[in-house]
Amino acid sequence: MENKLKEKIGFIGQGWIGKNYADDFEKRGFKVMRYSLEEPYKKNIDEIKTCDIVFIAVPTPTEPDGFKDSAVRDAIKGVGFGKIAVIKSTILPGTTEKIQMENPKIYVVHSPEFLKEKTAAHDASNPERNIIGIPKDTEEYKEVAKKVLSVLPKAPFESICQAKEAELIKYAGNSFLYLKVLYANLLFDLSEKLGCDWDVVKQAFGADKRIGYSHMDPLAGGRGAGGHCFIKDFAAFVSFYEKNVNDVTGSSYLRKAEQKNVELLLSSNKNIDLAEKIYENKLKEWRTKN
Repeated sequence: MENKLKEKIGFIGQGWIGKNYADDFEKRGFKVMRYSLEEPYKKNIDEIKTCDIVFIAVPTPTEPDGFKDSAVRDAIKGVGFGKIAVIKSTILPGTTEKIQMENPKIYVVHSPEFLKEKTAAHDASNPERNIIGIPKDTEEYKEVAKKVLSVLPKAPFESICQAKEAELIKYAGNSFLYLKVLYANLLFDLSEKLGCDWDVVKQAFGADKRIGYSHMDPLAGGRGAGGHCFIKDFAAFVSFYEKNVNDVTGSSYLRKAEQKNVELLLSSNKNIDLAEKIYENKLKEWRTKN
């Protein structure tokens, strides 16, 4: 562990993701350097270039005209030559490979984050999964991935895979949970119509180990799948699927699920500010139905 602690670890972005990862590294004795566009870290950009490994956790919003990764591409410029950039931000499959080609003097890998907002500090220190996606299947990049794994807290599941696989894994999880929340909302409405006790249905339904109880509360802060990640990531996933898979029925299914979820958000006035940033004109159309 002593040799690992000699590594200087940088963090670009000090939102709830970057901050909690940086806090964990500091607690474990690493020399940490933080940078963000806000004070008091704004002055540290030159110091970031001296860091051996730099974790990047900056916003990747989905806007009316699509997914945006400009903040990640800007952050990459702060990484010193020969150093390792670890993208923690959620990015579309293929992005890491493109960023690596554009920045040949550094190593770029993707390591999706799985922090929950309410338990982010605990999750950063006690990961269930550590996944490192590499843009090139070479021994050199595998060694880079092993170096990144060596400084992360140990996890029960660890994997080195293609960067596009790591990127897809993140979207797969968020999109699955989005659909699970939506399905729970539909079941709740049917339960209400039939005069059933939803708690009885939920407890028995969730007792199936294949299903579980997570994301099964249809009244959590309002109706539908909300939060800073689910809405934007599902919107990006749907568009990405449409562009890459010639599947009219599948695309229609995903679009209808998206529309139904937004209708639920509107019906309970949940996360409307987040939805407006993504859907704009569509939101006006869907609002007329509520």
